[in-house]
Amino acid sequence: MSTWGEVLNEIARTQTPEGAVDFDGVRRRYLSQLSEYTGHNTIVYETAGFTPPQGAGPPDIFISLDPDKGAFMEVVHGLPKNDPLDLILHSPGGSAEVAESIIKYLRGRFPGLRVIVPVAAMSAASMMAMSADVIIMGAHSQLGPIDPQITIPTPDGPRSAPAAAIIQQFEEAKLELEKNPAYVTAWLPILKSYSPGLLKMCVDSANLSKSIVSDWLAKYMLSGSNDAKEKAKQIAEFLCDYDKFKSHSRSIDRDQLRDVGLNIIDLEDDQKLQDLVLSVHHAVSHLLDKTPTTKIVENHLGKAWIRMSGTVLPVIQPPLNVTTP
Repeated sequence: MSTWGEVLNEIARTQTPEGAVDFDGVRRRYLSQLSEYTGHNTIVYETAGFTPPQGAGPPDIFISLDPDKGAFMEVVHGLPKNDPLDLILHSPGGSAEVAESIIKYLRGRFPGLRVIVPVAAMSAASMMAMSADVIIMGAHSQLGPIDPQITIPTPDGPRSAPAAAIIQQFEEAKLELEKNPAYVTAWLPILKSYSPGLLKMCVDSANLSKSIVSDWLAKYMLSGSNDAKEKAKQIAEFLCDYDKFKSHSRSIDRDQLRDVGLNIIDLEDDQKLQDLVLSVHHAVSHLLDKTPTTKIVENHLGKAWIRMSGTVLPVIQPPLNVTTP
């Protein structure tokens, strides 16, 4: 395997006297080798969302309809329809509805789907992983809870909170005010931020996440089980259990996921696969770290969609030299 440092040195050796560095050539070579080894179509979707650069907005780093749906359409175009897809996924999440739309498109286009998590696929990205026939994870890899996060206005600006926490806090307020109405002064600033329909939206958002995941699991990963629907429902409830995880950023490792019935393959079981997957991820991480790139969607044929600090470099076929800042 080419380690993080070895890939960095490999990229550095491409530097020209003018200072241009061929990030793309190194990354694409590993992507091509990975696809050649597996015999599968391969797409990498990674963002700088875990360490976002200053000034990056939600579309730059989170799963968003615009630009992500169009990005996947670009890189899917021209791939063999009869070959399954390996999706390398590294993302903090984003919109559950957009994740659903992207997966519906990918599952309708390819006969099979494996999701490979090189490090972390959280929130809506965890939901996307649940649409796979199998999830491939390393000992270091993690998914995360899928309980929805709700943004509400406050006097100090917008704030996000778990939907379950909002509901629990409202129930706490009701009980406390029933016992002692004088506490209304303390509760009023909080309750004033509860817009009409907020509690209903919290319930519906949680039900939507669980519904999407349970439907995918029953249709794909658990399709051979006699009680696929019931198992899928239990797994979705587990992933959406705010009381259990306490934090939306909590790590869920492969052993925990396997224990609840998910089909998880250890990345280390195939040394060649591990080497190529991590080499691709390291190459992408250097692009995200050392250039203005915030998001990349790319296939093994070298067709890429790259977002750089709010701008887009559309379909790129030949190698692109990027000058480091």
